[in-house]
Amino acid sequence: MEFMAKKNIYVTCVSILGIVMFLLHGDFSFVSLSEWVLGFALIGATLILIHFQIQLPPEGNFLSMDSAIYLACIFVFGIKVTLVVLFFSSLVNFFYERETKWWKHIFNFSTYTLMIIGGGYTFILTGGSIGVIHQELLFSYLLAMVPYFLVNVILIGFFFWIAKKQSLLTVFKGMIAGTVETYISTLLLSLVLGFLLQSSPFFGLALFVGIAVLLSFIFRQHFKLYQTVRNKANIDHLTGLKNHGYFKEVLTNKLLELKQSQATLSLAMLDIDDFKKYNDGNGHLKGDHLLTFFGQLLEKACSKYEYTVARFGGEEFVIMMPNTNQYEAASFIDHLRKDVNDTYFEGVELLPYGCLSYSAGIMEWNKEILNASEYISHADQAMYYAKKQGKNNTHIYGNEIDSISIDKPMKELEQQLNILLAKDIYTYRHSKRVFKYAVEFSKHLDITDHEKKVLILGALIHDIGKIEVPRDVINKKGKLNADEWELVKKHVTWGKDIVSLNKKYQEIVPLVELHHERYDGKGYPHGLKEEETPKLARILCIIDSFDAMTTERPYQKTKSYREAITELSVCSGTQFDPFYVEGFIDFIENNYIEDEKKESTTI
Repeated sequence: MEFMAKKNIYVTCVSILGIVMFLLHGDFSFVSLSEWVLGFALIGATLILIHFQIQLPPEGNFLSMDSAIYLACIFVFGIKVTLVVLFFSSLVNFFYERETKWWKHIFNFSTYTLMIIGGGYTFILTGGSIGVIHQELLFSYLLAMVPYFLVNVILIGFFFWIAKKQSLLTVFKGMIAGTVETYISTLLLSLVLGFLLQSSPFFGLALFVGIAVLLSFIFRQHFKLYQTVRNKANIDHLTGLKNHGYFKEVLTNKLLELKQSQATLSLAMLDIDDFKKYNDGNGHLKGDHLLTFFGQLLEKACSKYEYTVARFGGEEFVIMMPNTNQYEAASFIDHLRKDVNDTYFEGVELLPYGCLSYSAGIMEWNKEILNASEYISHADQAMYYAKKQGKNNTHIYGNEIDSISIDKPMKELEQQLNILLAKDIYTYRHSKRVFKYAVEFSKHLDITDHEKKVLILGALIHDIGKIEVPRDVINKKGKLNADEWELVKKHVTWGKDIVSLNKKYQEIVPLVELHHERYDGKGYPHGLKEEETPKLARILCIIDSFDAMTTERPYQKTKSYREAITELSVCSGTQFDPFYVEGFIDFIENNYIEDEKKESTTI
């Protein structure tokens, strides 16, 4: 709202100033019939040249041929006639270009009015003689161009400064770059037109307009060729997305802008999971089709926002997300990841998850980042951390888990856990997430550091017994029958036997064996009730159940955090210890539900 108010005030002030200056210096008519005829010819020529602009690289750069007419009119006929030509051409253009907002027409008219008056008075005050184009007046012509050019740069520059929230210096540098040559060309063309108007006004004007229109067509064809060559250099030939080089160039320019503003920017690095396995199982041609298909999914999702997506190399893709913080970016990437999981592509059933998936790293820009390479490197590190957590995952850079100085035993247990990675990737990832929750929740519990260590290690290895469950049972997609369910329930006993082999992990055994006991005594394997189950196992039961409820499965609906904590509340005192479940719900609400609120504000 504040931005809109500032823009409206600025546009109104410039418009009022321009209109007042026009009323003081201009008129609404020509004097004689011959002036009317020539005036209409000039107005018509101006409208034609506004329509047939000469397009120049880079995109959005045009040679202003209507300015050549205004300058020629200043030199040959003076300020008054020039303003009348401007008024009528602007009036006709107002009704012709109805899709353009009315205030833009008025702002544009006012800007040109101030440019013409500035250039006209400078020409007169520096010794310029109206009605004669002569080489002795070259200095006056050049000086007249200075205010004509500066008024345009200043007025339009301030508008973009307000609109884009960039530094004023950055805006002016962007406007001046490449425009000086354009204005010098405009001045030369105005002098050519001035000579033609002196010798034969109507024929000269027709000749000038004809050449200008022809040049417009020629330059348009050259520009299309330029765009084609440029696009080939910037586009990845396989996916049709922007390529590595283009993306890095755009990101570098964006970082330069950010250093002058308070805007936010997040970067996501995505890597298709197990792409090599897909290639090996389906062939490289199908692999290329998968890359194209995946690129199209990303482009479609990003087209709703001002996000830039590119193929970075191989099966890696990057997304630049302006005006998006890391939580909003993570929410967007996670929602997209779930959509990708649920979108079938031929051959993905061979992959560990049985669906198309990716791992993603998120990095929000901060002023300590030196350049684009460092920024991309941080996002890449976050992406590889996500892969280490079991793939099909999103990780924000800097949110790595602090495991309270238990690195050595954790690494030993992780080596055992890695066996699950080949057999059941869902259990592996479930164990990693339960471990993460245990690390975070333990900081909010009134327990000793030693108990925290036992809880965390127990969380990491609690489902190790599923190694003994047959693969066809553990990976069954349908409902388990009674015999299969009894087999799965034995994983707690098998897990206890595995962990008991190493005496230094004896304290973890109760968590592995008893994390499926219920507070009301209806759990397994022993049917323990209330505090008969050790405290840490009761805590682990809550964490384990919460993650099981929110675990993603392809082609299936997943419970939200809010739905899961509602379930925890309903089962408080029956399945779960009421004291610890209340604390865990508070922890989730404060650390995850609040993040969901922040993430949903702009995505």
